[in-house]
Amino acid sequence: MNKNVIISVVGTQTGEDNDENRMELVTEGKFYKKDNTYYVTYKESEVTGMEGTTTTLKITDANITLMRFGTVNTQFIFEQGQKHMAYYDTESGALTIGIYTNEFSVNVNDSGGEISVGYEVEIDNHVTGFNGFRMLIREAADQTDSTRSELTTDN
Repeated sequence: MNKNVIISVVGTQTGEDNDENRMELVTEGKFYKKDNTYYVTYKESEVTGMEGTTTTLKITDANITLMRFGTVNTQFIFEQGQKHMAYYDTESGALTIGIYTNEFSVNVNDSGGEISVGYEVEIDNHVTGFNGFRMLIREAADQTDSTRSELTTDN
C-alpha cells in the first residue's frame, strides 16, 4: 500500500502565559504501510517556517514517532503517559527537550484516519508549554504527485 493523501493538521501551542496559538495546515503527502505500521510523510513549506524539511510520522497503536529531516532535525516519540527526551536541531541552534504525552488517540486503517496527541514540552525539567495536534489523513481524489500547502494561524 502506497497512496497519495491529503493531510490536514490542526496544531495548538499554549505557553506559560496561557496565550494559545492555533495553526492549520493542509498539504499533500504519502501514506503507506510496512508490516503493521503506518507511515505518513510530507514536505514542509515556507508557510510553516520549515521549508526544506521532510516530516514523517510512524504510527502504531502504542505510539507515534514524529521525525523531521532537513532544515529542522528531530525525533519526537509520543506515548500515552510517558516522557521521552528529544534532540531538536535547527539552523538557529540545538537543544534537548522533554516531551510528556498526556493525550493520545490513533484511529488509522488502510484508507487513512485520524490521530490526536496532546503533550507538555519541558526544557531543563521546566514545563514551557502545552501543545497538541490533530491530523486527518484522507486519500487524494486525483492521486497525482502535485504538491500544495496552505497555512492559517490564529493568535
